[in-house]
Amino acid sequence: MSKALIVYATRTGETKQIAELIGEGLRFAGAEASVVNVNEIKNEAAIDGYDSYVFGSATYHGDMMQGMKTFLFLAEKAGLSGKAGGAFGAFGWSGEAPDRIFDTMKNIFKMDMAGGSLRLKSSSLGGGIKMAQDYGREIAKKIGL
Repeated sequence: MSKALIVYATRTGETKQIAELIGEGLRFAGAEASVVNVNEIKNEAAIDGYDSYVFGSATYHGDMMQGMKTFLFLAEKAGLSGKAGGAFGAFGWSGEAPDRIFDTMKNIFKMDMAGGSLRLKSSSLGGGIKMAQDYGREIAKKIGL
């Protein structure tokens, strides 16, 4: 079974909710999905052995949260080149974090990324639940599901 790792950094819990919904979409497509808070990842070995990776952070003061920045430096050493990926996040006003994470994964890690990042104010507004689940399904297609 294909395995996906979803790592999130959250401030209010909304980004965690989006991560869970992306995980549901991956599971609906037949993947095994692990959803993990960025603070639980301590080394590269913790992210080894997955077929796809989805990283997300809330946007706070126009940037991703510090925990996600630190995690991305760790992930850079993990050899993710060619792996399927996606980026997401919640935001209040501006929403830059998901795009910055996406660009890092695509251009620095050289990953095979989904069409774009998923940016939601809330998973409960304007079809957010379906959009997040569909994003998980889109990533599942990247790994042949």
